[in-house]
Amino acid sequence: MSSLASNIRIIPRLDIKSPNLIKSINFEGLRVLGDPNEFATRYYQAGADELLYVDAVASLYGRNNIFDFVKYTTENIFIPVTVAGGIRSLQDVEQALRSGADKVAINTAAIKRPKLIQEVANYFGSQCMVLSIEAKNIGQNQWEAYVDNGRERTGVDVIRWVAEGVELGAGELLITSVDQEGTRQGFDTDLLAQVTAQVNVPVIASGGFGSPGHLIDAVQCANIDAVAVADALHYERYTIKEIKASASQAGIGVRPI
Repeated sequence: MSSLASNIRIIPRLDIKSPNLIKSINFEGLRVLGDPNEFATRYYQAGADELLYVDAVASLYGRNNIFDFVKYTTENIFIPVTVAGGIRSLQDVEQALRSGADKVAINTAAIKRPKLIQEVANYFGSQCMVLSIEAKNIGQNQWEAYVDNGRERTGVDVIRWVAEGVELGAGELLITSVDQEGTRQGFDTDLLAQVTAQVNVPVIASGGFGSPGHLIDAVQCANIDAVAVADALHYERYTIKEIKASASQAGIGVRPI
């Protein structure tokens, strides 16, 4: 079971379609928002605990263009950075780390070849290996793992997959609800509760943040360790300071700004 985090982490999620920061709803209808480096710098200065960079088309087109962004960002930003999208090999992981990333999040390649999780964990350490899962509800208390930004079904049961991934060496889980992503309707707390009941590694909730109340619900219902936030920050509906203040008022520990 995921242990209750002493301090919940607020992680801005930056989805990249080179060279732009984009945002979608249910991974569709992409909108261009601007220069990702400007947003990253703004969030760092505003008190973000970490940053998550996601190459939104890397798996689809079989390439990865995100490392240059990460290198530029990490020259001026001194919080942990996770890179996701198109990580397929130990060489890709090494390139991500050389560009300044602290962790990599792997979805498609891990489902295609689960042993990759073990290889990354053994070579670079479990703390570097984040298993990314795009989950879609297919029935009562049933979720299927998707790949290629929620486009492709895999037939893989999410709850079984998280247990296997952690057993193979994943040190953290990034759980994105395809159904909730971009909707501002809150996280899939049922999904998150099932996941955290299965594992003893940190769990990041992604997909659905619309207000600080959604963070509070996810912590109280599912005992998560971090939330990835995109839309609410990109469109300046909430600041990181406001999110942390609301969490703190609800008795949830946050890192000071």
